[in-house]
Amino acid sequence: MKPVRTALLVIDMQRDFLDPGGYAATAGMDIGTLRSPIPAIQRLLGTARRFGMLVVHTREGHRADLMDCPPAKLARSRAAGAEIGSAGPLGRLLVRGEFGHDFIDELRPLPGEPVVDKPGYGAFHQTDLAQVLQNRGIDHLILGGVTTEVCVHSTLREAVDRGYCCVLASDACGSAYPHLHNAALQMVAVEGGVFGRVADSGMLVAELEHAQEATP
Repeated sequence: MKPVRTALLVIDMQRDFLDPGGYAATAGMDIGTLRSPIPAIQRLLGTARRFGMLVVHTREGHRADLMDCPPAKLARSRAAGAEIGSAGPLGRLLVRGEFGHDFIDELRPLPGEPVVDKPGYGAFHQTDLAQVLQNRGIDHLILGGVTTEVCVHSTLREAVDRGYCCVLASDACGSAYPHLHNAALQMVAVEGGVFGRVADSGMLVAELEHAQEATP
């Protein structure tokens, strides 16, 4: 896993998912567990930036007119008690440009780091992520963010189908439901690593440092 050919994907670390008054809190999720991966993501970001790796940040959200929000998704959010586009303490829930849609202060992108705004759960769906990765010659991905079982796993699965070698950073992912987080991690390694492999942030930092030292 050479740093020059590896990208770190930081998925949906937004106020709407991680701050009180956002979409997740409104839907009754435990934002304490959702915030738990912040230190591990900071650790990975520090290493990735030190080695000049590609860092990509994603945000889930929709147009102000919700024309890109499928009716089924809108209905699911309504049933969860946090209808997309409805007013909340951080602005309209999951709407681009609102305060809640943006990143938490602890994990804001640096200038030059690509931000991918996505209308779906997976980061490739209706975005330019594939082109961004291709233009940098990326063939390995490290994934972290929220939630492990939804947006992170949706992105992971499509990345594997697209031919990327993927590592799910176990302590850099979060979920409001620990049993689903654990199940999502366990799914990765079955059948010889059907969706890649799982490693914690400490292991990944050590691997990247070793690979960087070995680079001529």
